[in-house]
Amino acid sequence: RVFITYLFGAHATEVLVDTETGQVKTVRIVAVHDVGRAINPQLVEGQIEGGVVQGLGMALMEECIMKQGKMMNPGFTDYILPTFVDTPPIEAVFLEHHDPEGPFGAHGVGEPPLIGTPPAILGAIHDAIGIQMAQTPATPERVWRALQAARTPAEPAGV
Repeated sequence: RVFITYLFGAHATEVLVDTETGQVKTVRIVAVHDVGRAINPQLVEGQIEGGVVQGLGMALMEECIMKQGKMMNPGFTDYILPTFVDTPPIEAVFLEHHDPEGPFGAHGVGEPPLIGTPPAILGAIHDAIGIQMAQTPATPERVWRALQAARTPAEPAGV
C-alpha cells in the first residue's frame, strides 16, 4: 500500500446563478466523509465545515494574480476570501468505519473536504446553466463571459 489509510468523501451543492450578472450564490452544501472513528465529533464537524469553506473560496473567489513573477493581489483588499456572508448552510455528515491503521481507529479529515468542494460547486453551476466552467475561480465575470459565449451563435467558417 502506498498510504497508511485511504480517505473517502462525497459532496453535493445547490447554487443559484444570476444569468444577467454571472453571480453564483451557494445555497447549500452537503459534505459526507468517512472519518474512521470520530474521536471528537464536534472537532470533526468543524474540520469538515472549515475545509468546505476553503473549497468554496477556491471555486468561486480566491485567485493569485501574478505579473512577471510578482503577486499583484497580496492583501485582503484584492485577494478575496469567503466570509460568513458567502458561506451557505453546510451539512457535515461523517460516516464511522473503524480504521485499524489509524490512531484509535480514526483517519484524517483536514484536507478532504477542501478537495471535494470545488468540483461539487462547478458541477452545480453546470447543472444550473448548462455550461462547464473551464477555470477556477468561477468569478461572476468568467461565468458571465461563458454565458455570453454560449448565447452568441458561432460564426460560419471563412467569414
